[in-house]
Amino acid sequence: MPYPKAKVYFDGSHYIAIPHTTRPKAVKGFGEEDRKAMDENLRKIASEIMDKSVSSDIGDTPCPTEEDAARDEDEKTGKQTGQEDTQEEKQESKTEMFERLYEATRGEKTRNRFRAILKEMTPMFEDKEKAKEFVQMNFRRKARNRIARNIRLFRKVNLNGFNWFVTFTYDDKMHTEQSFRKKLTNTLSHLCSRKEWRYIGIWERSPEKKRLHFHGIFVILDGTIPGEMSEKKSYSITDRKMQTTHENSYFRQHFGLNDFKAFGQKDGVYDAVKYLVKYIEKTGEKLVYSRGLPQYFVSDIMDEDVLCFIGDDDGKLLLADDFGCWDEGCYMGKVSPETIKLMPKANN
Repeated sequence: MPYPKAKVYFDGSHYIAIPHTTRPKAVKGFGEEDRKAMDENLRKIASEIMDKSVSSDIGDTPCPTEEDAARDEDEKTGKQTGQEDTQEEKQESKTEMFERLYEATRGEKTRNRFRAILKEMTPMFEDKEKAKEFVQMNFRRKARNRIARNIRLFRKVNLNGFNWFVTFTYDDKMHTEQSFRKKLTNTLSHLCSRKEWRYIGIWERSPEKKRLHFHGIFVILDGTIPGEMSEKKSYSITDRKMQTTHENSYFRQHFGLNDFKAFGQKDGVYDAVKYLVKYIEKTGEKLVYSRGLPQYFVSDIMDEDVLCFIGDDDGKLLLADDFGCWDEGCYMGKVSPETIKLMPKANN
């Protein structure tokens, strides 16, 4: 039995498919007329309850005074004095405090970070054990979220064939930091829509001068780079040695210093991604993704291409290295970068 419209990703070693699932169908015999009748009955019941409530209140409740109206207004706007916080509001304030402390202790060792947050949050709980349980739960939540982001990131990297590492550096003679961000983002957006560029990047500041720049890995098709490329040699104060950069004239004219480095092999892409991830964990910055950057391609999977079932409850399919790609019954070819470009894509 084939698996139609499975989502396929590459984990760095093998292709893995997630079979398509559908939501349960509606119960047979329960049509539109039945739903309308049920809604009408519910409205009648609600109307009867409201009428009874209003009629019972009218006889016992005096006309509202100006003080009553003012008190009601205070209650609506949350300004009534002496109002106690609900349990949900207390929980929200604890979570907000944890987030603030988590950011404030970024860069410290995990053990020291945990102790510092626990010390600050203990007075908000009945005892230290409950505080410890709350902090541990949120540390686990942060770890799960980080793992999920990294998995999504590497799936996108493995699928899209990134071939350049690019750096754009802010020049205060040409822009303010705000105009640099805005104009560069707008330019990259146009290149993505018109030239099919794709990128994953991060805004960063240099360690010493704190100068803003943008690092990114890019998918750049041949012949789509504007301007001219030139090779320049300069002395790196940080590395204390001569370095060679490949600068583009178009970006030099509009933004300032830039450096284009082509990836010679796949390990180079992974090294660049690890650098981005390391910087995120260190500073808390967020990755910037271009639009239309999928992490799956969609294909029908034949039984003979399935090696085995893997994952939780055997919910995934480990595929042969040369499995065939099918799109709605049409054979597109053996899996390859060229074939994958022809397949439908998905991002979640």
